[in-house]
Amino acid sequence: MGLFDLLASPFSSKDERAHASLQKLAQKLLQKYGPPENRAKAIDQLAELGTPEALGALCMRFTISADPTITDADEKERVLQLLVDAGEPAVAPIQQFVHQQEEGVAWGLRALAAILPAERLHPIVLAELAHLGRVYSRDPEKKLTLLTWLREHPSGAAGTVVEEAVLPLLEDFSDDVRIAATRALAALARSERTRDALIALLLRDAENRRVRGDVLEALAGLGADVKGHRPSVEPLVTEPFYLDREGHVKKRA
Repeated sequence: MGLFDLLASPFSSKDERAHASLQKLAQKLLQKYGPPENRAKAIDQLAELGTPEALGALCMRFTISADPTITDADEKERVLQLLVDAGEPAVAPIQQFVHQQEEGVAWGLRALAAILPAERLHPIVLAELAHLGRVYSRDPEKKLTLLTWLREHPSGAAGTVVEEAVLPLLEDFSDDVRIAATRALAALARSERTRDALIALLLRDAENRRVRGDVLEALAGLGADVKGHRPSVEPLVTEPFYLDREGHVKKRA
């Protein structure tokens, strides 16, 4: 971005000058090696503006880490509180931040959770997971953050809704994402469709001990059987898991 993108000319409209001012504040906010006083002032000024654009710019503070660590944490906590204090007007900017960014998503979720009731936040998380299941992303951290949050904050959402969002992630390239998706499904979507998808994952990842162990744990927790797949599945079932006579996955105490 060049100088003329940041500085409005004397003949600029009011909106253009406001945009240029916002860009300057956003740049100061993201200077992680600059004096903390500059970032603190930018935080206060953006919060005072309170526009959707300013609140969205505030969210970007979550994407950088500054030294010292204690200052970084304090600044992020302050931004979090300012967003929460802004209330409903901050929801759309934070949601856009969570959708567009790879870094700082956990902070965005914390802010949304402090503003919204669970019944409004869960659809946001599920929609984002559904989106991530359709696109390639190099870093699995965002998926892991959202899946962990979903599992740790169960809601009354129908299992079918959870399945639509999470099942595609059983085919993710990352072992950690497949495991996190397995755990989320086992906790939130206890259905035949989930059972079938987990068995398919077990067979695909037959040589992957980490994934295999979590899938067996999930199937045991679901009380699922492997009928129709026993000849393929049985050689993959290792201690402490076993198949009972009816083909249910069990775990020894």
